[in-house]
Amino acid sequence: MPGLTKITKVLLLSGTMLVSLPAVTANAQTVEERLDKLEAALDKILKKLDSQDSKLSEQDKEIVKQAERLTKTEEMAKAPPPPSLPDKEKAKTDGFMVGSTNIKIGGYVKLDAMVSSYSDGAPASNNLGRDFYIPGLTTVNAAGDRETVTDFNPRETRINFATSTPAGDGVVKTLLEMDFQTTNDGDERTTNGYSPRLRQAIISYDNWTFGQTWSTFQDVGALAENLDFVGPAEGTVFVRQAMLRYTNGPFQIALEQPETTVTGTPSTPSGAGARVLPGTDPVPDLVARYNLKEDWGQVTIAGILRSLTIDQGTLDVPDDDSAVGYGVSLSGKIKVAQKDDFRFMITAGEGLGRYVALNTVNAAAVNAMGELETIGTISGFASYRHFWGEKSRSNITFSYFKADNPTAYTGTGVTDNAMSIHANYIYSPVPKLDVGIEYMYAERELENGLSGNMSRVQLSTKYAF
Repeated sequence: MPGLTKITKVLLLSGTMLVSLPAVTANAQTVEERLDKLEAALDKILKKLDSQDSKLSEQDKEIVKQAERLTKTEEMAKAPPPPSLPDKEKAKTDGFMVGSTNIKIGGYVKLDAMVSSYSDGAPASNNLGRDFYIPGLTTVNAAGDRETVTDFNPRETRINFATSTPAGDGVVKTLLEMDFQTTNDGDERTTNGYSPRLRQAIISYDNWTFGQTWSTFQDVGALAENLDFVGPAEGTVFVRQAMLRYTNGPFQIALEQPETTVTGTPSTPSGAGARVLPGTDPVPDLVARYNLKEDWGQVTIAGILRSLTIDQGTLDVPDDDSAVGYGVSLSGKIKVAQKDDFRFMITAGEGLGRYVALNTVNAAAVNAMGELETIGTISGFASYRHFWGEKSRSNITFSYFKADNPTAYTGTGVTDNAMSIHANYIYSPVPKLDVGIEYMYAERELENGLSGNMSRVQLSTKYAF
């Protein structure tokens, strides 16, 4: 009887009971007996009402709870969804969280053991050419004798820290990477300690990349798999530098750090062929690139436009001068059979200088009028990777470089061409652990006809984490 108080219920039911009492007869009970019966009846009625009220109270509570749950569900349905990471960022299976930032630590530890034989004497022990193949450092000396040296080093070991943090409708990413290559400190007498150096330091948001990373002119995905740090160095674009890059689907455009390298003249204090860095570049290098990715592999074409400069007084030039450098690079990785692949790169241009062959030749020379003359180059490599099974594979790589030096201004002691061949076998007993052996043969020839060669056997062990 909803809406009625307990007292009202009692009065109504009491009235009903009173009406239903039997009439008083001659042998009627006394008033006291009747009151006792009435009290007992009322007590039963009150207990019954209490039980009904208890049941009604529990039902009311449950109805209220259901109503509250329904209200919350409706509010959640109407509210906008919370910001979330893009699909590729949702399933984080590695790294760790600090607040809303995911942090991942990666890299690898690597040991290289090399036995190198030089046709014209070995470079000094602190020469970078002893750590990895640099075409321009292959010794060329007509009076030299062949010399063999052994080197062990872990300098390619690297570590990186990557972060990703939700921000608005996107994700802010950063990458910081270091290794121990090309530093001048350290020795082979006691501790063999080497300082870390910066490789990459970038911020990425939406379609933008800010910081130091691989040049947009370089296709990292096409690099050959060699145990040597670079591999076919004379045939590849290989530059890391600071930049501002915009990416839209397969298209990329970037403004990158400029740096003109000029070849000295016979009047230069250090002689013809010396490298001079004017350091007066006002215009960044402009790079545009297109990446095509299909089921059969990937192909990249990139173009670069440079403003090469030299200031008054450098190399005795009478006035500031500039020249236009440019180039194009075509590269790719093509799938062959089930797991094999073919990788290639061909690059040509004027004034490319440091972008190819690890700066084996410079971007320009100075003519008799004090003006910059760009140096043309063409280079490339081809590499085939074959899998022998699930745990082993081999790579064979051929690389070539040719320069068109204006010898009237550079002299004839500069590199005319260089080539190398690499062949290796790599075994991976467990995932991310590689143990391999590689043989390399390389030649370098100068404009004056002098040449030299080197061969190297390299054993490497690497574990990535």
